[in-house]
Amino acid sequence: MSMPLSEASKTIKLLAVVGLLISPWLLTQMGIALLAPDEKIDTMPDCESDSGNCAHLGGGDTYRMDSSMATLLEINYTEVIAKLVDYIDDNDANILVESTTNTSYYVHFVEKTSFWQFPDDIVISITDTTDSCVIEMHSQSRLGRGDIGVNPDRLDQIYQTLIA
Repeated sequence: MSMPLSEASKTIKLLAVVGLLISPWLLTQMGIALLAPDEKIDTMPDCESDSGNCAHLGGGDTYRMDSSMATLLEINYTEVIAKLVDYIDDNDANILVESTTNTSYYVHFVEKTSFWQFPDDIVISITDTTDSCVIEMHSQSRLGRGDIGVNPDRLDQIYQTLIA
């Protein structure tokens, strides 16, 4: 059974319109893949002094975060790690580096924005101090000069998860 020419023409037009609508997204995805590949970060980074796409809490380098947020948490070290691992799983983040010793936990993972899939690097260090722990957190967008508040909001969300 063949489709009449006018029906086929409508189908082709519809496919062309859909193709035109999704082409900016596809081109963006190709650009992201080329310009922002995954690179492992195995030491805690800091933010440049004029960065608009970075946030940092702790380690004496708090940037774009509320400096009154405690980085010494009166919570058990293993409990904080468990909450962080749950956060990473719940947000479908991709772990690039993970290192654990008896007294420290370090993780670098990547979250992507929902529609455009821009990658953001998140690095968190947790150090055991017997009945409490010290945290240091960093979140940075790989592309662009600004993040419209995404990185400080993300670190705040992670922080709230860890202290809950």
